[in-house]
Amino acid sequence: MRRQIHRAPIAVATALLLGVFATACSTEDPTDGGTGSDETTESSESPDASESPTEEVEWFDQAVYDEQFDQRSATFEGDSETPYLQYIDGEMTDTSEFKSDGAKKACFANASISNPWRQTGWITMNQQLKALQDDGVISEMETRDAGDDDNTQIADIDYFISEGNCDAFIISPNSTAAMTDAVERACETGKPVVVFDRGVQTDCATSFIHPIGGFAWGIDTAEFLIDNLEEGDKVVALRILPGVDVLEQRWAGAEKLFEENGIEAVDYFTGADPTEIKKIVTDELAKGDVQGIWMDAGDGAVAAIEAFEDAGADYPVMTGEDEMTFLRKWEETGLTGLAPVYSNFQWRTPLLALEKIFAGEEVPKEWVLPQTPITEDERADFLEANDGMPDGHYAKFGGEDLPGYPEVWQERQIP
Repeated sequence: MRRQIHRAPIAVATALLLGVFATACSTEDPTDGGTGSDETTESSESPDASESPTEEVEWFDQAVYDEQFDQRSATFEGDSETPYLQYIDGEMTDTSEFKSDGAKKACFANASISNPWRQTGWITMNQQLKALQDDGVISEMETRDAGDDDNTQIADIDYFISEGNCDAFIISPNSTAAMTDAVERACETGKPVVVFDRGVQTDCATSFIHPIGGFAWGIDTAEFLIDNLEEGDKVVALRILPGVDVLEQRWAGAEKLFEENGIEAVDYFTGADPTEIKKIVTDELAKGDVQGIWMDAGDGAVAAIEAFEDAGADYPVMTGEDEMTFLRKWEETGLTGLAPVYSNFQWRTPLLALEKIFAGEEVPKEWVLPQTPITEDERADFLEANDGMPDGHYAKFGGEDLPGYPEVWQERQIP
């Protein structure tokens, strides 16, 4: 039964709050989602699965929520055939001081490639690098992987700074607050700094690249569940870990709408561990009916579905992610589902931003990329377009025109 969703009023001053948005939102920030969340595992030690504790940090920000609510229906500049270059019109950075000839060295401080979302993006980024090397834009990209550790990534950034031979910095922060000072030190070198995926608490970067954000994910997914559930129904929310802005905002946005619409929601941190996910869902089903599953990243979605199958329970209304195992299981089961995205194609954009920066072209100060969920009507098209891709691949990876397609992604060649 479809019910009307209660929505918060849109703040009149939202358009003036981009600075707040850059501080509070991740490049999103997964997970993703990503994430990432996704989306993305962001701790060297996965937290034990447990019902989530009260947060010490208040992650809900009404102004940012309102802004991302609007941005979901915004008009994006650029060609929809190249979504990794699209952006929402806003403040631009004058890069004329960086204009110069010759191939440049990029230095990339990466949080990790510890989960399928980040691995898919890393493959795509390396193929984009090859294309730009062939074009004489980038000479090399020296990369240091922090393995999901804040201290390691701080040391990586400081290493690049002290090394002194980076023409530009690309940073995908491991976490929000901890990386802020190191990003500012990179900015102080006077070289271009591109931050992407997750945010930090400074706006010093030449460009901060990310899909719309965590609140948009939370709104899209909660609205879908509310539309397809009854007041009083129960949703189990599966969250991969605390403390990452985009992931926290996904849940904060969804929780707000669940509360306003009479949906009973209980949330757990899972560490993205399929065994723990299945145990959590199984335990909840033993307590009574569960009508919905919400996830802040799609890792382990199939394990959640299998818990319903093992219990002989009706399939839930579910939001997963654009990861292939979920899309295939969704099609196989016929459950009522939605695949939110934390646009994996964003891994191309930092290198393409450097191409523009060294050509002296303006780039968005905050480069907000499209973030559109995959619906049931679109699912078959994305499955066909990604036929032959392995489990762990993300449907909206955006690398179809790059060297090595499709074999590099099919063979999951992690550089």
